[in-house]
Amino acid sequence: IEFLRRNEFGQMIREEGPAGHAVKQGTPTAGGLMVVVSMTVPFLALSHWTPEGLTVFGVTLACAAIGFVDDYIKVHHRRSLGLSGRWKLLLLAGITFGVGLVVHDLDFKTSVYVPVLDWRVELAFAFYLFLFLILAGAANGANLTDGIDGLAIGVGIIALLTFTAINVFTYIRSSQVATERDLAALDQAILGASLIGGAIGFLWYNAFPAEVFMGDTGSMAIGGALGGFAIMSQSELLLLLIGGIFVIEALSVILQVASFKYWGRRIFLMTPIHHHFEMKAWSETKIMVRFWIMAAILCAGA
Repeated sequence: IEFLRRNEFGQMIREEGPAGHAVKQGTPTAGGLMVVVSMTVPFLALSHWTPEGLTVFGVTLACAAIGFVDDYIKVHHRRSLGLSGRWKLLLLAGITFGVGLVVHDLDFKTSVYVPVLDWRVELAFAFYLFLFLILAGAANGANLTDGIDGLAIGVGIIALLTFTAINVFTYIRSSQVATERDLAALDQAILGASLIGGAIGFLWYNAFPAEVFMGDTGSMAIGGALGGFAIMSQSELLLLLIGGIFVIEALSVILQVASFKYWGRRIFLMTPIHHHFEMKAWSETKIMVRFWIMAAILCAGA
């Protein structure tokens, strides 16, 4: 944190954001690098280097790299806008292409399982477009949520814990013989646990009032990881619940833009939706904790 502060790697605050955020100007950002480094060391040391585990790991690093470029542009040019949305989507499409190659090589089914209803919907070639929607949606949803101290990282920890638990159970139940169990699930559980460890360490310094922000580096990494876990554990639709807060945040922006464009009126006081509650004079801590509670309920449902 001190290194980031000395080198003036500080957050630029959007002028159109809540007025109370002006005091956060200059807070060290790109702290997501801490989470990524903390994750990398134990994962590489403890994993079995399965294609599934390495794919989620690669997606996490690639999304973190996109976020870091975005953070660097903001800091270098002293502005709140970084990498353009078009470039982000293009780079995410490149990541999706790599994931698609792995999925094809591992002979994954190009269908999506619908829980509870016990349906399997065949998507054929559209499955690869679906992969892009998962990765881009998760990464951008996490990015939109990162607007209040401790919010995105806390929600991310709860979501990562859910995928880690899913993979632990998958590993244990894959065989009664320990040597014959699914190492791909174990690798994903190790990666999830490594991310949680790094994220908890970061949360210690990101809780209100934050001493460091994770920036797009961290939010894109966590969102990308969640998308990768959903694909590699073949539980794509569960991401709607596990990443439910990210979905709600993204939908609030979409609804606000659509409502203003077509009817000339706003649904919320400000979006993403956590800013709406800020405008209603909720404290950042109250918003953060209540969103964590909602995330926990959604993940329990998943």
